[in-house]
Amino acid sequence: MIEKLAENLVNLKKEFASDYDGSSQIQEFLPLSNSDLFPIDKEELKLLHEFAEKNPIYYNSFEKTLGGIPCIVYEGDINKYWLNSIQHNSSHAPFSPTWIMSAYVMTLFAKENGYSQIIDIGSGDGRIAYCGKVIGIESYSIELDNQLSDLQKSLSTNINFNPYCFDATQFDYSSLNLTKPLFFIGGLAQMGGIELATGVLKKIEFEFNLLHNSGWIFAGTVSKKYRADPKNMSGWGSFIESNSLKLIQSVSLPTAWSFKELDETQYVFSKFHSNSNPN
Repeated sequence: MIEKLAENLVNLKKEFASDYDGSSQIQEFLPLSNSDLFPIDKEELKLLHEFAEKNPIYYNSFEKTLGGIPCIVYEGDINKYWLNSIQHNSSHAPFSPTWIMSAYVMTLFAKENGYSQIIDIGSGDGRIAYCGKVIGIESYSIELDNQLSDLQKSLSTNINFNPYCFDATQFDYSSLNLTKPLFFIGGLAQMGGIELATGVLKKIEFEFNLLHNSGWIFAGTVSKKYRADPKNMSGWGSFIESNSLKLIQSVSLPTAWSFKELDETQYVFSKFHSNSNPN
């Protein structure tokens, strides 16, 4: 289901991008109702729309039919959040969101693979953690920037996805009593993602059961604008190999930063080898 949802979303994104003549900084869409292309629970879809409707980064919305599917397009501006997010000395990646629908697809991966918790690292406005809570998984959102953290709190009144304003590389993950968590690492490998992932990994490496029950999702890219990794895996190959992780699969999904690109963002799903020890 995940692969088909992702494929359908990418196909509609391509149609949307080719037709879009607006001037907004970011733009995305959500289907208005479930369909054969998007067989989504009605209540869950309603909550995805509520996230966009209440989120101050979006200032406009309108209906548009894409691939025969009635959708709502949301247009927004993240400039003030982007600028604030790069002011911190320990910031690893500036705020640039994945699409809400992409976040939803990734959290379905967590559910289908039996993960008990979602930990959204460098979470921006918290959309991945929000989607995780929408589908019934306990979720936590770790964001360094206070402005973005305040935004998350305003969005978590009805759906509490546990937002924390904290440096993820210093956070005490043992305090969450995690059992089988899936960590989402925000930021491309070439734009601070490696440093962020390394810091989080070091914080849990001495908790053997937590470490070896954990899964990891990394935002990757195949764009030639970024330095390639000798082990590939969309920029994460060397990190995955050196930390005894195993690639599960890679899924292409739309993000704000890939809207005008031919290639989507590659989300790399991995977990630890059995009986392995990270370096």
